[in-house]
Amino acid sequence: MGYMSTSTYTLYARHNAGSLAVQIVLEEAGAPYSIQWIERTEQAVEAYRRLNPAGKIPALRLPPGTVMSESAAILIYLATTHPAAKLCPAPATGAYGTFLQWMVSLSANTYESALRYFYPDRYCASGAAGAEDVKAQALKDYTRHLETLGGQLRPYVLGDEYSAADSYLYMLVGWYPDNLEALLARLPALGRHRELMRARPAVQRAERDHAEPA
Repeated sequence: MGYMSTSTYTLYARHNAGSLAVQIVLEEAGAPYSIQWIERTEQAVEAYRRLNPAGKIPALRLPPGTVMSESAAILIYLATTHPAAKLCPAPATGAYGTFLQWMVSLSANTYESALRYFYPDRYCASGAAGAEDVKAQALKDYTRHLETLGGQLRPYVLGDEYSAADSYLYMLVGWYPDNLEALLARLPALGRHRELMRARPAVQRAERDHAEPA
């Protein structure tokens, strides 16, 4: 029996950020939640650090009051505590092991490559030239990870069944910075996955909320 509550989650979010996948899964689970948008101003970030010392987006306040961070951990938590939504295989099964494998891979490899691409200065101490080298390598790694995943989709990460891993992948594919349309044309399974995801009402609602304000 999974944990269920009529209390509300609070998602600490930012437009066009890692909170997108978490909101999609909250929507898919039918879980009651509110969103607190964290602006990029120094004052807002410092106030947020009192809640989440790492300052990373997203964070999620659980109904008991605990605040957790790390998008992959949040997605796994929501998937396993809302079993009726079928967002992951049953724990202690082989399929659940595969689900965990892909969640960790998406976080440790694909997401990490995106961070190196968008924030190369954090990964080098040799100035602008070094940062450009970091960025170039990150794009190669980002592309390679998506190529590997594209070869696994049937049509979802776990085969026929949708899971929280698909929301995570959808978000990371959407961040791809180097001609996304060409990548999807070259990797038709990845393109089909994106089409399937964009047709889901939960994705449409989260995308509307996470679009950058005009």
